[in-house]
Amino acid sequence: MIPELENLPEVSFIDNITLDDIQNQMQADFEQRYETLTGRPCTLRRADPAALILYACSIQIFQACLFVDRAGKQDLLKYSYGEYLDNIAAGKGITRLDAKPAVTTVRFTLSEEMTGAAAIPEGTRVTNGEIYFQTDEYAEIQAGELIVDVSCTCQTEGASGNDIAVGEVNILVDPLPYIKSVANTEVTSGGADIEDDDSLAARVFLAPSSYSVAGPDDAYEYFTKEYNQGIISVTVTSPDPAEVEIRFLMEDGTIPTSTVMNGLEEYLQDNKIRPLTDHVTVLAPEQKQFNINLTYYINRSDQAKANTIQEAVQAAVEEYIKWQTYTIGRDINPSELTKRIIEAGAKRVEITAPVFTTVEPDTVARVGQKTVTYGGLEND
Repeated sequence: MIPELENLPEVSFIDNITLDDIQNQMQADFEQRYETLTGRPCTLRRADPAALILYACSIQIFQACLFVDRAGKQDLLKYSYGEYLDNIAAGKGITRLDAKPAVTTVRFTLSEEMTGAAAIPEGTRVTNGEIYFQTDEYAEIQAGELIVDVSCTCQTEGASGNDIAVGEVNILVDPLPYIKSVANTEVTSGGADIEDDDSLAARVFLAPSSYSVAGPDDAYEYFTKEYNQGIISVTVTSPDPAEVEIRFLMEDGTIPTSTVMNGLEEYLQDNKIRPLTDHVTVLAPEQKQFNINLTYYINRSDQAKANTIQEAVQAAVEEYIKWQTYTIGRDINPSELTKRIIEAGAKRVEITAPVFTTVEPDTVARVGQKTVTYGGLEND
């Protein structure tokens, strides 16, 4: 969830009432009414038949309250999900993005130079043995040449076609004369599963910015995320008047490939997106490396759960790395790492790396060496 929504105050349409509140109020009302009608005081015991009836009724009333609370919250972007969120989005003219296939560039290589052009038909299939790609357009290896690079799209939509290493898409499914080998020249990327609720809610939040024709930062961020729901972080800068540079990260903080960047740049050239005077360039973010080197200690009173705390600290470090490296322009902040380790149960932590480092708006932090040492138990 984006910070603008996550940081909104919590709301309750039932005034945060609990099951105990309902049970206590019903029992008090019963006892008071009984005394009013009979003139005798009444104190219900847990196993009294009347108490059991009230208990059963209170559960149903509380369940109804939860339904009321949920129904009210579905009109609020912070809480809405599923079909409810789809309806909120429809009010902004937005629909949930369908799954998208991964893309890559595949190099076709001839066994020898030809006197004429060698054709690579559109739709020619290649595979790594499990995932299949096909060429997006007709291509030719010109006379006297040995290779041609062709853009290809996965035949299976979704993220399953991502992260196939360079050279692994190397099987030609549809035989072509004189083709000696095929291989992808970049990691496959750009595939995305159907848009999840967090991504859709973020686009709904940004949607009003897209109404402007002046090219505000939020509008470019909105249209960038509309291009592919696998994009998790976007930064928009303008080094010179009418010059717009867009940098972004894919899921898991992955640097986008040239194929994905070229596709986004072409998408943003639409006259309904780009103001006439803007020159838009899509770039990969710069990278600033940092190392992690720390030693942490556990209170002796927590000795019985020391193993659990050690596992929690390791998980906290991994979550910190995600927090630090999944957002462009986020300063390298060891205080955040300290906070997470203490929350995981450590008594204290000594961090020699990283140190606080300012990260430019066009740069993303990248972790290098990681050394996490358990220093042992200490007196409380």
